[in-house]
Parts: sequence; structure tokens; C-alpha cells
Amino acid sequence: MSVVLSDAERALAAGALGEGPAIAMRIVAESARLLGARNLIPIVSAHIDGALYHGDSGTLFAERLVAGGARVAVRATLNVGALDLLGCSRIRLDEPVRKMARRMAEAYRQLGCEQSWTCAPYQAGHRPAFGSDVAWGESNAVVFCNSVLGARTNRYGDFLDISCAIAGRAPDCGLHRPENRRARLIFDLSGLPASFVASEHAWPVLGSLYGREAGEAVGIVSGVRRNPGEDALKAFGAAAASSGAVGLFHVAGITPEAPDVDTAAGGETPATVIRVTPELAADAQARLSTAAASDIVDAVAIGSPHLSLPEFDQLQRLAAGRKLRIPIHACTGRHVVAELDRTGRRKELEALGIVIVADTCVVVTPILPENSGGVLMTNSAKFAHYAPGNTGYAVLYGSLAECVESAVAGRPVFFEAP
Repeated sequence: MSVVLSDAERALAAGALGEGPAIAMRIVAESARLLGARNLIPIVSAHIDGALYHGDSGTLFAERLVAGGARVAVRATLNVGALDLLGCSRIRLDEPVRKMARRMAEAYRQLGCEQSWTCAPYQAGHRPAFGSDVAWGESNAVVFCNSVLGARTNRYGDFLDISCAIAGRAPDCGLHRPENRRARLIFDLSGLPASFVASEHAWPVLGSLYGREAGEAVGIVSGVRRNPGEDALKAFGAAAASSGAVGLFHVAGITPEAPDVDTAAGGETPATVIRVTPELAADAQARLSTAAASDIVDAVAIGSPHLSLPEFDQLQRLAAGRKLRIPIHACTGRHVVAELDRTGRRKELEALGIVIVADTCVVVTPILPENSGGVLMTNSAKFAHYAPGNTGYAVLYGSLAECVESAVAGRPVFFEAP
């Protein structure tokens, strides 16, 4: 299928504003053709995942855009990188990798991207308006943007994200189109105890189950009695996007496109209903732990997606007055670190044995001690999904309270059950 470009889009692709913008527009146009889009649509913002160093080619691509005079045409925030640029934690990267990661960061700065370096830009002030079209990368950011904010984006991969930001355009397909945002399945939680659904550790568990069941389908969660809050929805979406390919979910009576099931489904009856039982929830929770029965914990890490200020409040309450035998690596964005510094809380947290990791996280860059076969405890379903392959650590999943108790005891401590 051919893509119909406007006069301005054709001129940009032909080099009217330089080689950098031309490269970006040609990438967007060709991607649109491959995706079956008939045309491009204007976007109002982008979130860039391609600034995480995976190899020299990514750095060289960004530098070529800079050399060609490219600049972003819309607001563009940056996802996590490979470096803790604030120096909160030690990154085990040697030269020349560290140098190439710094060059990549500098190239994206020159392209005009905001130095946000967080996987939770929506908690750092980047919250596009309901119904607006954007081009966001990073799976949890995408699903939160679509589901909780009601803006519209597909899952934009590395380099297509920055290309869309420079061109100010995205392919008109997928979740940009209203007909593709309708719920096609129901994920019914009414059979679960209200106390479990209201608990902090339930939402990563339920998200991991939802992702496995839904795949890439759009569904609606029903049977939720009260709004669990943005951090819970953040955890649910991140888990669903990790275990499946979820780009959008609805929660009846809570998320903006789902005042009720009928509205979210566009007046049609969803063909699939998944009734979540306590047994299904217990199985989903058990699947998040990949470590064999273990009486040790070698590391504790939280903050995927990045910890918010309210989550730091909870962490500090749980750890206050305690002595941690195992440091807790707490990954967050620089917008949170700035507030912790302003109030003096960062020093208090570090005095407790909490290692604050900014601009990145322990799963995408080497921060944790080398310990192949070690055991990592986390309250993040996303960490649980990626840590074994990315870090070499097996995983134990627990609530935040269980993570803190385990760090204090130096061994696994569990006291909650679905």
C-alpha cells in the first residue's frame, strides 16, 4: 500500500530542511508503508526509548541526525539511558562503552530532547492531553499513555521514535485509530477478595496475568470497586506490557475511555471473558518467582517503572529505624531525586542503606554486583520478567514490605498471600 504524503511531508523527505530531517521523514514514511497506513498524522509529543545504548550503531545514527541538522519538532522526553548521569550509583561500564553511551546522550541533547531519563515521563510532567496523538517508546510508558491518560500512541521502537519526533508525524494506524481502541475482552476481577485487589502487591501480579491472557488485544478490567491510584495502574500496565504485548487496557469506571464496559467496547459484546479466580491470581504470583526454593537473598531492587515520590514515602516508612543487611537499589528519575535533595530525604534514605539509582535501572545496565545464579528480590513484575536474562539473577517476587523485611533479615521473608 502506498502512503499519501502532503506537499510539506514530501518536501521534508526530499531534504528541504536538511539531510537529518529528510532521513527522519523517510523512515517514518517507509514505516507507514510497512504498517499499512495510508497517510501520516501530526503528533504533539514523543518519548524516546532509542537513547539507551545497545551498541555503537545507535550512537552513530543519532550523531548522523545531528550532523544533518535535525531537531525535534515536538516535545520529546528521554527514557532511561545506560548511565547514572547524576552519579547516585556506580555503573560497571568500561571504556569505550561508557564513552559511546555519553556520546549518545549528548547527541540526543543536541537533537533537542529533554534530559528526563525516566521510564515514567507521565510522573515527571509529560502528560499529553486526552485524545491527542503522540509517538512514545518504552512499553510501560506507552501503555500508561494510552490507558490512563487517554492519549494515542502505538509502541514505537528505537529510532522510529526519534524519527517521528523530528518529522512531527506518525503513521496513521493501530491505536491512533478509534476503532482499534475498543475492548475485545473482559478481565473480570469480581471473584477476587476486595482486600487482595486493594493491596499494593496485587496489581503487578494481575498485570502479568492480563498480559499472558490478552497478548496484544485491547481489554477492559471489570470488578474494581475503587480507583487503585496511578502507581498501581503503572505497575499493572508495565507487567501486562512485559508478559504480553499490551499497548492499551481499560478499567471500567476508572480509565478515561471506559466509564463502563459497554462504552469501552463500542457497544459490542466482547467475545472473551476471563474470570480471575484466587487460584489464577496465586498461580500468576508464583510464576513471577524464578528462583528455586532459596533461603538467601543476594540483592533487592525496586523501581521498574521508576519509583514515584509516594512510593519513596512508603519505602522510607517501612525502612525507618531498621538496619538493612542487603542494600535496596531504588531506581527512579531525576525529577524525583531533585525533590528528595530539596527536602534532605535523599541523605536520610542513603543512611538507611538504600542505593538510589537515577536515569537508568539495574536491569538495563550493570549496577548490581556480578553474581551469576544469585537471587534478586523485587516487587516489580517487569524486573521479574527481565532480570533473569539481563542480570543473571534468579528472581523472588514479593510486596514492597516483604522486600524491605528481606533486606533487613538477609533472607527471604514472606507474609502475604493472594
